[in-house]
Amino acid sequence: MNSATVRNLLVRGMLGGLAAGLLALVVAYLLGEPNVDSAISFEAAHSHEHEMEVVSRSLQSTAGLATGVLVYGVAFGGIAALAFCFALGRVGSFSPRATALLLSGCALLAVYVVPFLKYPANPPSVGNPDTIGKRTTLYFLMMLLSVFLAIAATILGKRLAPRLGNWYATVVAVVGFAVLIGLAYAFLPVVNEVPKDFPATLLWRFRLSALAIQLVLWGGFGLLFGELAERQLNPKPVPATRGRAVAAPN
Repeated sequence: MNSATVRNLLVRGMLGGLAAGLLALVVAYLLGEPNVDSAISFEAAHSHEHEMEVVSRSLQSTAGLATGVLVYGVAFGGIAALAFCFALGRVGSFSPRATALLLSGCALLAVYVVPFLKYPANPPSVGNPDTIGKRTTLYFLMMLLSVFLAIAATILGKRLAPRLGNWYATVVAVVGFAVLIGLAYAFLPVVNEVPKDFPATLLWRFRLSALAIQLVLWGGFGLLFGELAERQLNPKPVPATRGRAVAAPN
């Protein structure tokens, strides 16, 4: 793949990330923000300290949310496009469209779902401010372990495929990944700082909305970028004009 093709795919990846970010923004605004507001109201009702707002809540839930989601979408779209350029043809004889969707699904699993199951997202008013550094470190450690093990499982599956066949090699790689992730879950510290009187329904809705945002973001990117990459790498031939051209009258 030459540099011009990589550059074109990078641009398409960023555009796909922007479009997917717009879809995720709608989900975040409609599903996520009401739960954030409820959590903030809970915190205000149970706190005796009154802090001044540096940035208003209305600005946070509109311009601030849009900026964060869209910038993230463009950035991860560019990174995912570069990963696509490396993975195309190396993970199997898939079309560009299928490779993009497969890569997005695996990235969603490794980058978000696996760390989420160990350290799920929490709304405002949940978590001790004094432990935010520790919690952040543990989350990123879990994410790095997940990504590293996913890459290792992919390499293992490719090396075992000539001897075991694609099906059994994939099964061995997936089982190995699951076992090592399970060990990481068992040995990494547990973090549980949810207040006893925090509404369980609100916590559940918040975490589901956070997961829904990521599903829309990664799924939308896989579909959109896959279509753009397919058109770039496998353009449809222009149909030949049938019949003879009619001479223009003098």
